[in-house]
Amino acid sequence: MTNQPHQPQQPYEGYEGYDGYAGYDAQAWPAQQQPQQSYEGYGTPQPDPNADQYTQQWQGQTWETQVQPPVSADETAYLPPYAAQAPQGYGQQAQQPQPHHQPHSPQAQQYAPDYGQPHPQAQSQPYASPAPAPAAPAPTAPSDGAGYGPATVAGNTRVTDAQRARAEGRSPIIDPGMQPAGLTALLGLLLSGAAALGTYALLVPLVVLQGLTAAGWFRLNGMWPARQGIALGFAGALAADAALLVSDRSPAAIVGTLGVWVLLSLVLTLRSHADPDERMYGLMATVAAAALAVIAGGYLAADAEAVTVGAIAVAVAAVARALPLPTPVSVVVALLAAAGAGIAVGSMTDFGTSGALLGAGAAVCALIGLRVAAYDYPSRFVHFTAGVALPLAAAAPAVYVLGRALA
Repeated sequence: MTNQPHQPQQPYEGYEGYDGYAGYDAQAWPAQQQPQQSYEGYGTPQPDPNADQYTQQWQGQTWETQVQPPVSADETAYLPPYAAQAPQGYGQQAQQPQPHHQPHSPQAQQYAPDYGQPHPQAQSQPYASPAPAPAAPAPTAPSDGAGYGPATVAGNTRVTDAQRARAEGRSPIIDPGMQPAGLTALLGLLLSGAAALGTYALLVPLVVLQGLTAAGWFRLNGMWPARQGIALGFAGALAADAALLVSDRSPAAIVGTLGVWVLLSLVLTLRSHADPDERMYGLMATVAAAALAVIAGGYLAADAEAVTVGAIAVAVAAVARALPLPTPVSVVVALLAAAGAGIAVGSMTDFGTSGALLGAGAAVCALIGLRVAAYDYPSRFVHFTAGVALPLAAAAPAVYVLGRALA
């Protein structure tokens, strides 16, 4: 064999990838090219260029391509597409073309016999992608008794009564329940006992009632947080209490404070840069919250014995209304229980049997307040603010009027 001088600037024509190593077995290399002509000096016969271009005949020992290790279905069932989910390192190697020519060196000739024998593992095993992660379990449907929604990243979400009623298409009226009724009864008992102690003792539970009224009304209307409106309504209630104390509990102080606060709410709303619809909605909510908080100050203007009878009647009516009875039956039971409480407490005061009328009148207003607090799919926060305060706040005018009439 004669060795030709190597000329790197002239690539070999007709056969790409040939390295010119000694001992190269051309008969064992797969047919990947068209029929080529042999080159002088390399000693490796090439196929005849005049042969049929569609057929190639190989004379020599080749490896068996049909004897492959079986591939189980588990290995290929979840293999992702190579181009989409292959690791970045493998994808980059697959995209980069391999060099076809390597420099001729004596050290490289010792690897020449390896080119004639393909690696069996490379031929038998395809590209192996990383094992797929185990699939997450499917979320289970919420059970009707547990009251929990589907699983989330942060855990199970609690389905409120309002959300369940809205999803099921039921009535938007949801009564507060027994716990808010118990708080209403507790606050009514505090008002009754503080009224028997004196005017300044009555201020403590009254201020709590006015604060709950202002906050609960805004939350009932879906406006939260509404710090400015709540602060404005609560400030109006405090101003009304101060005016009542200064004027010797004159009811004119309530009316005057209410008029001033309506004008103040109108001025502050006009200075807002919100949309006209939002400003009107905010004005109505602010005026209503301030009015209810100021009217609750009627307990301070009413007679002490009337406050004692009326507050206890409201407490009994709220608890009776929360009993698990049909709505018409529970309303009748609440009115009868309030009238009986009015008679019982009135017998210990100067009202006597007329305390039944006072108790029934206060109970009617309290039930109206409960109905308002139960409207439009209220939340739990609404039940524990407006549901607690509105029965007592709505009963304040009845306690004042009936107390003056029946005294």
